[in-house]
Amino acid sequence: MKCIIGLGNPGRKYEKTRHNIGFMVIDQLSSDLGIGLSQNKFKCSYGAGYVNGKKVMLVKPQTFMNLSGEGIRPLLDYYKIAVEDILVLYDDLDLPVGKLRLRQKGSGGGHNGIKSLNQHLATDKYKRIRIGIDRPEPGGSITGYVLGRFRKEEAALIDKVTARSAEACADFVTVPFQDVMTEYNGDVNEQ
Repeated sequence: MKCIIGLGNPGRKYEKTRHNIGFMVIDQLSSDLGIGLSQNKFKCSYGAGYVNGKKVMLVKPQTFMNLSGEGIRPLLDYYKIAVEDILVLYDDLDLPVGKLRLRQKGSGGGHNGIKSLNQHLATDKYKRIRIGIDRPEPGGSITGYVLGRFRKEEAALIDKVTARSAEACADFVTVPFQDVMTEYNGDVNEQ
C-alpha cells in the first residue's frame, strides 16, 4: 500500500494557511479520489481507497506541524507500510509560489515538520513534494507568514498548484517515482 501524507496544523484557525498546503493537497485528493478521511487513530486523520486498482492511504497528522512524526510512525508500523512507500507533501519557504520540487530524500532544511518525521522515522530517505510558498518581505516574521493565508492574487495559482500536486500524488501510486519527478518537477505555469 502507498501512503500519501500532507503536513499541516489541525483546526479551522489554520485552514488555507501557507503552512497547511500539504493538508490542502490531501483534501483535493480526498475529493478527486472519493477517499474520505474518516479514521482517527495514531494522532492522525486518514482513509484508504484505490487508484487504478492499487491501494492508497491519505493521511493528515493531527499533532500540529512540529510533532508530525509522533502520529506517522505508529500509523506506518500498524499498517506495515514501508518508508519507501510514503510520499510527504509540505510547504517550502525557499521555493516561489507555483513551484514544485519532488525529491527522494533530504534533510529537514529548517522545516520542523520534516525534522520531526526524520527523527521518528530514523531516516530522511522518503519521497516528498516540496510546495513553494515563498518568503516574507525582508524583516517580516516567518511564523506570521507561514501561519498566514495566501494573498487574493495568489488564489488561482494555489488552486493550480494544489491540483497539480494532487495529480503527482495519484501518479505516485502507480508510476515509478523517478517518472513522477520528471513529469512534475518545476513551475506549474510552465507545465
